[in-house]
Amino acid sequence: MLKRATPAANPQEVWERLLRDEPMFILDVRNRDEFETWRVEGPHPVPTLNVPYFELLDLEDEDEDVTEAVVRGVQAQIKDQLPGDRPILAVCAEGHTSDYVAEGLHRLGFDAMNMEGGMEGWGNFYYSRPVEQNERYSLFQVVRPARGCVSHVLVSDGRAAVFDPARHIGQYDQLAADAGATIERVLDTHLHADHLSGGPELSERDHVPYHLHPYDAIHPMDMLPARIPYRPLESEQTFTLGRTDIKVLHYPGHTLGMVAFLIDGRFLLNGDSLFLESIARPDLGGKADTWTPLLYASLKRMEELPDETVVLPAHFSELSTGDENGIYRASLGDLKQHNPGLRKLAEGEAAFRDYVLASLPEFPEAYVEIKRANAGLASPDARKAQELELGKNICAVGK
Repeated sequence: MLKRATPAANPQEVWERLLRDEPMFILDVRNRDEFETWRVEGPHPVPTLNVPYFELLDLEDEDEDVTEAVVRGVQAQIKDQLPGDRPILAVCAEGHTSDYVAEGLHRLGFDAMNMEGGMEGWGNFYYSRPVEQNERYSLFQVVRPARGCVSHVLVSDGRAAVFDPARHIGQYDQLAADAGATIERVLDTHLHADHLSGGPELSERDHVPYHLHPYDAIHPMDMLPARIPYRPLESEQTFTLGRTDIKVLHYPGHTLGMVAFLIDGRFLLNGDSLFLESIARPDLGGKADTWTPLLYASLKRMEELPDETVVLPAHFSELSTGDENGIYRASLGDLKQHNPGLRKLAEGEAAFRDYVLASLPEFPEAYVEIKRANAGLASPDARKAQELELGKNICAVGK
């Protein structure tokens, strides 16, 4: 086993450095196509160099010390491109080959560290922040930076509800336990396409209800009904959790069953209808022409909520849209002024339709299979789940 002679940084430590905009340089030694799919990023620009490991490695024979081969490769190819005034973070797929790279850099006198778990660890890293804490309830946001996925946990009087949970459900257990609460309800704003939901698993394990709008309990491509137990959500339905209320609002467009949850009349957990920098794409069911008018009507109704309503989306495209604490939120009033998609509403439905259909990004093939899994129509194993979730989400229309 390799004896580590260089420091290692786990994803949590890397994220905190990125959030504080501390000086850092990233040397990513994965293949170029993997690097282009996704990379370690933060709210602020970070200088990054991608050199595939097997191009960097100057290995003369199979028995040679790998670190010495890295030293020669760095000296011959990239030493002049590496900074001497800041730490260098070595990154690979799983944190193994980058360990040799970090050690080679260390031998050359660089301040180098290896990212534990590599991109797999980075992709599975989450952090949580309190959005609101008062005497009646606490609302937490759980963020997955690499994927741009956001979920929320509401706690009141020892009871917790989880909204849009990701598949790594242990974090919600820990958050609820830390808050002295028990999870009693799990709710998805819609049948997600970009990531595997942890809702059904949480529901089954904890014997609590899982809620989904019935329109999303049918796979839009296969036209097959979901094979997961769920309780149907209804528009204008209200739940009580401890000393606060959760109101269900139906906003079809991104999906036919898209809902938002209005908490305490103040916080809008709006799923994928509206993002901080864009709006939902209406084509992930294969029916963009039909669903775009629904999205237009939904956003027009959403605009009627008070300007002070705090919008908490289920995704983001750019890490830089978070605040200084890494929380992704904005007032509806601010979004009306600055969000391009919301501003386009004022030009009428025809202009809005043209804007949306002209701004649709690529359709990831994996999204069809992810929806199948979330509907209980497929059961990917852990490795397949990791493959399905590679890369950042593409749930918004282009800017």
